[in-house]
Amino acid sequence: MTNDSSDNTKYQQLLDEEVWSFIYKSNSYYPADAANHTIEQQRAWYTQMCLGFQPLAEIPVTRLDYRFSDREVPVREYLPVHCALGTTTLIYYHGGGFVVGDLNSHDDVCAAICTHTGFKVLSVDYSLSPEKKHPEAFLDAYAVFSRIALETNHKILLAGDSAGATLAACVAARSRRDDKQPDAQVLIYPYLGAPANEGSAVEHANAPLLTTSDMKFYENIRIASSQPFPSDETFAPLWGTDFSNLPTTVIFSAECDPLRDDGPIYAEKITHAGGKANCTVEPGLVHGYLRARHGSDKANASFTRILDAIKVCGQ
Repeated sequence: MTNDSSDNTKYQQLLDEEVWSFIYKSNSYYPADAANHTIEQQRAWYTQMCLGFQPLAEIPVTRLDYRFSDREVPVREYLPVHCALGTTTLIYYHGGGFVVGDLNSHDDVCAAICTHTGFKVLSVDYSLSPEKKHPEAFLDAYAVFSRIALETNHKILLAGDSAGATLAACVAARSRRDDKQPDAQVLIYPYLGAPANEGSAVEHANAPLLTTSDMKFYENIRIASSQPFPSDETFAPLWGTDFSNLPTTVIFSAECDPLRDDGPIYAEKITHAGGKANCTVEPGLVHGYLRARHGSDKANASFTRILDAIKVCGQ
């Protein structure tokens, strides 16, 4: 979806030069006809883009790749090297619209969380669409949590960005039936299933880096043509009907994002059901801003708040 002149004027006012520099650099990794290329090529471009924003100096952590749970899900474990290991495990689900992203695309984010908190971090390389349709990604995400819950008495946190935040919230909802639930979830510009015909989905329908039409594409690609469209909390948490007994929830949304309203709506429903939830809408930022943190003061300040929130939740 292409921005019209009114959109351009609006975002020139809402976004500063650092954020625009991030947007231009992000777009530079893709050709104009990127949508016409194969999924494999788009995945390669996405990972290359993510790596292009990662610092040259690798964050000092111990990394270990292996397969985990009865579903043999690829994971990457991070352990701190300059501080004592805490008694909390954080499970991280990467973003990428359920189509792109892998253990490498979000390696620096997970390493930064590990070094800031001292927690063990487990990054999950869940199944992607279109090869694997819903509920495969959810089943991978839930299987990793379930195995961790069986193996440890320590605190378990769930976290993720964008599609990964969706999975974290889906796992939090499903695990309410289990003997052990996550202690908290931290969601970064999540897709949660808010209405696509009102609020931020309309106000920021043509936002830079993610549009409402993009969201519809990502939503539809997860579903096999032969199956009915899902209507439950394992696909989109806001499509559930029960928001009670969810873990402490901290959400960070971007102002200039069609998904901006998902966070506040979800937080309000949890609070109304007697739970504890808070959503911060970060002004002057766009979807995917975690990658901007090394070049944008606003993005860096938000990432610091995210790290601090994770640490507090795990203490």
